[in-house]
Amino acid sequence: MKKYFYTIGEVSNLLGEKPYVIRYWESEFSFLRPRREEGRIRKYSEDNIELLRKIQDMLHNQRYTIEGARQKLKEERRAARTAPSAAEAKKTQLKPSAELTLLLSGLRTSLEGIRTACRQLRGDNK
Repeated sequence: MKKYFYTIGEVSNLLGEKPYVIRYWESEFSFLRPRREEGRIRKYSEDNIELLRKIQDMLHNQRYTIEGARQKLKEERRAARTAPSAAEAKKTQLKPSAELTLLLSGLRTSLEGIRTACRQLRGDNK
């Protein structure tokens, strides 16, 4: 069974880092904020762990400094917020054909008829 939240010890084992390193990264990367349970126990979500893996890769493999990694992640987060989603992009590209418009209008008429019949059966006259 997949867990929703992990403790710092479990995350430490997953990443192969000491818990104090993960706590340090929390202090350096303001957008890395795990949930806090009673007694201040940190609970990390899958998103938190993915972000920690990215930070670990940037620091150890790509040789970024803490400041460089922070700026790069902020840029990526900013770009993700401003870029239109794939669903929005599709919505702007698709225009319904005349046949589809006619079909949808017929469906709307049918649904309005069903709605009226239901209201009459209930006794509503709205």
